Amino acid sequence: MKLQDLLQGLAPLEFHADPETEITGVAHDSRAVQPGNLFVAISGFDTDGHKYIPMALERGAAAVLCEKAPEAGSYVRVADTRLGLAQVGANWYGHPARQMTMIGVTGTNGKTTTTYLVKHILEDCLGAKVGLVGTIQNMIGSEVLHTERTTPESLELQALFRQMADAGCTHVVMEVSSHALSLHRVGGVTFDVGLFTNLTQDHLDFHHTMEEYGRAKALLFQQSRVGLVNTDDPWAPLLMEGAACPIHTYAARRDADLRALDIDLEPHGVAFTARWQGSETPCRLGIPGAFSVYNALGALGIALALGIPPQQAAASLATAQGVKGRAEVVPTPGKDYTVLIDYSHTPDSLENILKTVKEFARGRVIAVFGCGGDRDPIKRPIMGKIAVDLADHVVVTSDNPRTEDPMAIIDQILVGTRDSATPVTVIENRRQAIRWAMDHAGAGDVIVLAGKGHETYQEIGHEKFHLDEREEVAAHLMGN
Repeated sequence: MKLQDLLQGLAPLEFHADPETEITGVAHDSRAVQPGNLFVAISGFDTDGHKYIPMALERGAAAVLCEKAPEAGSYVRVADTRLGLAQVGANWYGHPARQMTMIGVTGTNGKTTTTYLVKHILEDCLGAKVGLVGTIQNMIGSEVLHTERTTPESLELQALFRQMADAGCTHVVMEVSSHALSLHRVGGVTFDVGLFTNLTQDHLDFHHTMEEYGRAKALLFQQSRVGLVNTDDPWAPLLMEGAACPIHTYAARRDADLRALDIDLEPHGVAFTARWQGSETPCRLGIPGAFSVYNALGALGIALALGIPPQQAAASLATAQGVKGRAEVVPTPGKDYTVLIDYSHTPDSLENILKTVKEFARGRVIAVFGCGGDRDPIKRPIMGKIAVDLADHVVVTSDNPRTEDPMAIIDQILVGTRDSATPVTVIENRRQAIRWAMDHAGAGDVIVLAGKGHETYQEIGHEKFHLDEREEVAAHLMGN
């Protein structure tokens, strides 16, 4: 592809290269540069890609896309190379997103479950082959692909879209993180439907304020054809402010375009009546908890926006399964207590899962949780307070301490547990904490292992060590 074609859609500030240059590929890591490539220099958080321009040229880069003019070599200077990389990636891979129906889901909690519900509905109702991009994994139909982050870098994301389109996917449903929106990882992608679930405290180490966090999420509605917003969330007005597309609303507590009525929270799921454009449809989802009503409403709203009849979408919802690590019940044969794993690592998600469990627990609720290192420290005492307020016994342990001292993190959590009558046990080793909870559980108790969810590792320092909580529970039951 010629350089001028690869740069379609960009507005260069300087063009010091031959537009007819034949480009053999695109790279944003100098170590991956091949002869004839366009090297995109990204100003990152840990390092500045402009420092590696000489290395990229040495490895044979034909031209450089940059924000700061290099001392040598052919280059094109733009205002923002992250946005430039997104546009270049879309051009290089032939704009695969335009060949598929694109659905984006943003929000603090509920993204993963909602995307899985939407994928199930599309496959069930339309017979569609659906690509999925998410926290747990990426999927092409039933094929599972490993993922390192919620939304890949823009170049890798476009490569994934090309893979999905070439495999026959007609739809893509993806979690769109605030980082992805702020850092232009989804630049150049137009979503046929964009959905906002909710906004609660998270990622303030990156966004600094809730307002900044909310405005990052709201960017989704600058690149969607239709938006869906949960108006029960107090941040909904901010999300709808300045939207560049029509917005439909959904809610359970107030009037909205799509409304849940007659809500019944059951031990094994939720049931409600969905009201849409004057018609009412009974709905059921086999995942317990009030938050499941919102996940179901969001998925239903997306289906309706895509023209799927409400009765058909509701029938499909009733057959949908839960997501690994989201309110997941772990088998405990021969025991009269329950162990449940949930990826609740924010104040709101921890509150939701503990409230959910209290709705059906016959005995005590035992919460086992910690907080990740090198992440927002403000939420640690908040989560400690939530745990002692809602659980009957709290076991504070490690999550992914990363480069922080695990006990220092625990001490910050414990600040929120002061002056509470709820028993608190501190066991820094997470494996030992799980086993302690199982040994001290009684009839009807529910142990909530919060924070790890689908993860099968624990990150300590810069290393990831294998830790699958399902395996830990099974091993302890077997006496290992």
